[in-house]
Amino acid sequence: MLKPIKRIDHSYIEELLSKYDKRVVFEKTNIVPDATDLHQKISQYVDIESISIKSVLGIDMVQYSTYGNCEQTLLPFLFKTIFDKTIRHCIKYHPYIFQKYTEEDLQSNFVSTGDGGFLILDNPLHSLIFAANFAVILRAYNSYHFYPKLRDIVGQVVMRYAMTYDKIYAYNNNYFGKGIINNSRIMSKDNLNRCLIDENTHNWFITNMDGEENLQIFTLDDVSNIYEFAQNYSIEYLKEGDEIFEESYSRKYGIINSDILQFGTIQSKQTRISIYNLHIQITLRLRDDEDPDKNRLITVSLGNLNTTGI
Repeated sequence: MLKPIKRIDHSYIEELLSKYDKRVVFEKTNIVPDATDLHQKISQYVDIESISIKSVLGIDMVQYSTYGNCEQTLLPFLFKTIFDKTIRHCIKYHPYIFQKYTEEDLQSNFVSTGDGGFLILDNPLHSLIFAANFAVILRAYNSYHFYPKLRDIVGQVVMRYAMTYDKIYAYNNNYFGKGIINNSRIMSKDNLNRCLIDENTHNWFITNMDGEENLQIFTLDDVSNIYEFAQNYSIEYLKEGDEIFEESYSRKYGIINSDILQFGTIQSKQTRISIYNLHIQITLRLRDDEDPDKNRLITVSLGNLNTTGI
């Protein structure tokens, strides 16, 4: 990953507590202590400004509870199988965009929920490309091109997606932060297979691409001129091409349509989140890893245009 995720060390906080606090206090009269010294030390250690902003891609299975017992048992296996193939697909067919990642990086940056989870990436374009590839492989499964007998047993699988762009930190081999909290809250409000994004994600596309609508005319050269890529990415990978962003746009391959609709704000607990509904159509050629001559051109939608029910 380009931007390291700040890690909060459990033992260091324990050391601060042992120095500036007492583990147990049993006095006859309870007194609220002055925590100024401890608060100052913890604030210096946590250093909110040093916590990186990351893109969080949330993927969640629609109506997981409606599957039978046998099918539910197989769904985590199916999700991981599609997720693992998507990782390999992104690294192989988007070498410039994913040059900072290894398979191990992407696996370790994923917080699993069994029937989905949260993937932590550097910026919203990474999240979008990963979601697009996931949607294509999912369609291959649903249309009986990927483990067709398993498809017959489990049935059709539908996913919803959400993208947020906010602070993330690591603690005790897990990830936390506003990016994951808001992502979970956004998906909890959706009962369809939409792709919802927050205000920060939308602003990233506005700033770097003049808006999500321009995804359909962006070339790989345009991507390389986005500030974050232009400053930190090796141009050597450009000659390998990209499966979505071609040398010149044609709207016949890759992202062929892109629409963005503003929902407004949703209320989740005490938080108001401004969200947008993203819908893109992608045409990709899906290949057999073991026999590249076996392939199929597939067009899928990521999200949908239905804005009711939120």
